[in-house]
Amino acid sequence: MVVMKIIDTHCHLDFEVFNPDREQVLQEAREIGLIGIIVPGTHQQGWQNLLSVCAAHEVLYPALGLHPMFLEYHQESDLDLLQQEINQTRPVAIGEIGLDYRNSEGNEDQQKYYFEQQILLAGKKELPVILHILKAHDQALKILRNNPVYGGTVHAFNGSLQQAEQYIELGFKLGFGGMLTYERSSKLRKLATELPLESIVLETDAPDMTVFQHQYQRNSPAYLPYCLQALAEVRNEAPEVIAAQTTENAISVFNLENL
Repeated sequence: MVVMKIIDTHCHLDFEVFNPDREQVLQEAREIGLIGIIVPGTHQQGWQNLLSVCAAHEVLYPALGLHPMFLEYHQESDLDLLQQEINQTRPVAIGEIGLDYRNSEGNEDQQKYYFEQQILLAGKKELPVILHILKAHDQALKILRNNPVYGGTVHAFNGSLQQAEQYIELGFKLGFGGMLTYERSSKLRKLATELPLESIVLETDAPDMTVFQHQYQRNSPAYLPYCLQALAEVRNEAPEVIAAQTTENAISVFNLENL
């Protein structure tokens, strides 16, 4: 196997499920060519552990945010704490933030509040954002148009081509991962052929959303080459070209010039 330099733009390597073998997972990831892994935050109670894990490994880059699916953990004071942490630690992005209206149970307004406040903070701090958007792309795009930010990524993008183009106009890259490896993901695979390669980044979302080759197993950043290969196949492009461009895209959007 040819080793290519690649970046996992979305991986929860701080999660407890990796505690027994995190070092081994990272070693495997380095061996297959990973030169950077973005680790997004989900709630305030987890930030310190996330920062500690990232500080212990040069390949890991922290992002901090309040995830829409963790609303029960969030307090309004967490927004002030987020600003303090950004001032002290300067993460590479604010995230994972967004809107998840899939099973929102009437909490849309609460989600929207935290999302808008973090978008405002990202603009103020000149940081990109990592977006988690489900069943709410039009609502999210409206907020982003009214509150410009310094780009970012749309994690596990699942919207339309028209919505993708709107995100791209706002400076965003679109994240593609394990779902690309499933032939049944016909809509997603078609979308991956229609977008400019300059607007795509690779991700695993480990430990979730694992690749076809490791169904029903814990996902790993070491599986990112499967996502790369799937993207190369559906686009009918050389894996080396895909690796070089998606890595450049990730470095650009997260300002990782030292890589």
